[in-house]
Amino acid sequence: MKETFTRAISGLLYVCLLIGSLFWQHAVVALFFIFGLICMAEFKKLIQLKSIVPYIIFSVLYFGFAYWDFVAKPSTGFNEALQILLVITIFVQLILIKDLFSEKTIPLFISKRFIITTFYLSSGFVFLICIANLEHTFTPLLLLGSFILVWINDTFAYIVGKNFGKQKLFPSISPKKTVEGFLGGLFFACIASYFIWYFTETLTFTHWLFLGIIVSVFGTIGDLIESKFKRQAKVKDSGVIMPGHGGLLDRLDSIIFAAPFIFLYLRLITYVS
Repeated sequence: MKETFTRAISGLLYVCLLIGSLFWQHAVVALFFIFGLICMAEFKKLIQLKSIVPYIIFSVLYFGFAYWDFVAKPSTGFNEALQILLVITIFVQLILIKDLFSEKTIPLFISKRFIITTFYLSSGFVFLICIANLEHTFTPLLLLGSFILVWINDTFAYIVGKNFGKQKLFPSISPKKTVEGFLGGLFFACIASYFIWYFTETLTFTHWLFLGIIVSVFGTIGDLIESKFKRQAKVKDSGVIMPGHGGLLDRLDSIIFAAPFIFLYLRLITYVS
């Protein structure tokens, strides 16, 4: 009972902090920078990388694109740089997906450690703030909606999997995850997309529905990839900063991995419209 209460309180504080920051764009940038540093510290421990270079790269990428997007609002240059970052990020993520399904362990030679800290973790936070400022317009409800889809997917994947799950989704990496749980999370994320559309009036219901699918699929893959990193490191959680939950990376792994795909979809529908 005490553990459940502790878990509920730390989770509530995390949600309140996140939602509260969305009322001011500078708070969003500051909060996710702090989140990024914490996640970087946790991830570096998982992959046994002691260098401070990833912190420097993260800070340069994050504040470089944040300034360019929120303050400078350029007509040229920014879009091209962001497209290059997006392409490289998705390419690196596809390699991680390949490693997830085809390798017993994810290869972690030194150059790959720097690559994934840059184009898996650092760029994930860049795209989170770009979602919050899509097309140089502060749009926090898009980011909040994406987080809600992640929370709904994770919650109902757990509930459905615990009560009805029989077929394991990826037993060698995450024995508790089931196919039924994944489908339950996907179903309720799609249901939630209707209410997000109804109350936010930001995108059409169809677009939120597709975002629900993107979040469920790539969020689950992101969670599995982080689970594989933890299994290789022989640890249960990425950290201890959130009592009852583990590390901050454990809470953000899904949205970090899904963020580039969410951003890509939002850019595509913007160009089409």
